[in-house]
Amino acid sequence: MPARSQQPATLVWMRDRERGSRPALSEEKIVRAAIRLADAEGIDALSMRRIATEMGSGTTSLYRHITSKDELIELMVDAVYGEMPPPDPPGEDWLADLTEVARTFRAALLEHPWLAQQASRRPALGPNVIRQSDHALAVVGRATDDATQAAVVVASVNTFVLGSVASELAELEAQRTTGMTEDEWQNSVGAYVRQVVDSGRFPHFSRRILDADELEPDDRFEFGLGCLLVGIAAALGCR
Repeated sequence: MPARSQQPATLVWMRDRERGSRPALSEEKIVRAAIRLADAEGIDALSMRRIATEMGSGTTSLYRHITSKDELIELMVDAVYGEMPPPDPPGEDWLADLTEVARTFRAALLEHPWLAQQASRRPALGPNVIRQSDHALAVVGRATDDATQAAVVVASVNTFVLGSVASELAELEAQRTTGMTEDEWQNSVGAYVRQVVDSGRFPHFSRRILDADELEPDDRFEFGLGCLLVGIAAALGCR
């Protein structure tokens, strides 16, 4: 593999790139193959050599279209953002619009689990990423004229979505590695948890075990998001 470039990966958006033609090997086809591989096996499985093998091509041929793995990941992230439904113009109900922004982001993260790690780092700056960010900022702009507040609100919602999805993905990974469903795991630790409850030392934990419902991931997400947005609206002094 060629030496890792010290130039920012975002320079990919500043150079002339393929347009229009659909050759046997193209940037778009390489990116799509990389997304399929990352979806199936995770981002750690990604290498230019592996992608070339999957595409029945030579590794050197890929470097004629994409200069590095960092550049490839940048293109992958932007391609996934391009799959998101085109946002409607912001309406009068900014909370409803921001809720939809969060749901759309969550859906993309669950469909492409590797994206969560990439989205938690320094932001990608491809056109599709910027388009989605611009829309989210426009939505919050209905509630505040303060650019800093708008940026912090969007970042807070994104952070909530990333944290919520990270929990969901961690459970799926635990099921894969242990071979136990969440219910089976709870049954396996049931005797110990009963001892803790019966000890009477932790009344609030015990109440959670005995009285709290186990919500589905969708319901947990919607409740948490609703609480966050109510708090944001209160902080901005609007509804």
